[in-house]
Amino acid sequence: MKVLIDIEDSKVEFVLELLNNLKFVKTEPLTPHKAEVLQSLSEAVTEMRLIKKGKLKATPAKDLLDEL
Repeated sequence: MKVLIDIEDSKVEFVLELLNNLKFVKTEPLTPHKAEVLQSLSEAVTEMRLIKKGKLKATPAKDLLDEL
């Protein structure tokens, strides 16, 4: 299973050392670009779920294309 966690900058070293001492855990730091992409993707999925539940109004594709 993969888990993404957000760690306070001042605690990163401690948490990574702790995780690296666990034989069953493998850590791989994300580049700032990958972290930004994952954040954007997560926000998009959350927005789609809200649209499906009717709690958020979707923008028609035609309107988006007209903006270009």
